[in-house]
Amino acid sequence: MLKPQSGILNLNPNENPSPKKQQLSRQAASMAWLIRPLRRTLFSPSLRTPLLHQHPNSTSFSNSRNYISDMRKSAFQDNILRLLRKEIQYEHDHCPPKQPTTRFNSFTVDDRSGEQWIRLKRKFGEKEDITIDVTMFDGSVPVPDSGQVQSDEQLHITFIVNISKGDDSDVLEIVCSAWPNTIDIQKFYVRGCNRTANHPYTGPEFKELDEQLQDSLYEFLEERSINDGLAIFLHEYMKNKDKTEFIRWLQTVKSHIEKK
Repeated sequence: MLKPQSGILNLNPNENPSPKKQQLSRQAASMAWLIRPLRRTLFSPSLRTPLLHQHPNSTSFSNSRNYISDMRKSAFQDNILRLLRKEIQYEHDHCPPKQPTTRFNSFTVDDRSGEQWIRLKRKFGEKEDITIDVTMFDGSVPVPDSGQVQSDEQLHITFIVNISKGDDSDVLEIVCSAWPNTIDIQKFYVRGCNRTANHPYTGPEFKELDEQLQDSLYEFLEERSINDGLAIFLHEYMKNKDKTEFIRWLQTVKSHIEKK
């Protein structure tokens, strides 16, 4: 038999409970039926799991940092692209490049798009094949004005003339400088058609030769349209190519950054 304790209802069946106790007993039983399912609901795994996911954890924090990093990266790329587009538009609006010519006198001109040099070719007479490989601007020298103050520069272009007489013949190679309105011969020598020698002897510097021999070689080139007129043409051509290649470079960089 259960003994009544302080604060606990006396449920002794041998004792006749008062009407008030009977009412309290019925209320307690009803509350028990309500509490049991509520406890099962509160402590069930299905309820605890969603609650845990509502709290921030290391994964969500990492995702947030990655999101901020991606936003910054996107902002930097957008700024670079904006500046590149602005520069491209400026070049097109202010003195845009011309379509490169494909001929100069008897020479055909190969622009070598995307490269830093061009090639001119022609035939001379029945046997000679002439090829001229020309760099873009590769140097400059200051030009003093009348007051002996360096106020301007002369741009320099290097070109190499190859003259052969048939597929298996040796090649006369002449290294030249093209200034804005004149050419200078630097060296000339003969090499084998297959370039087998790693360090062939190329003779003395051109200016160390006898002056009459120097003049004769200039006349030799003049006869083949390799003269001061060619120097003027090359400088005009390279100014245009320099602008064309710069715009091409800007567009290539822009296209690379735009790729996802």
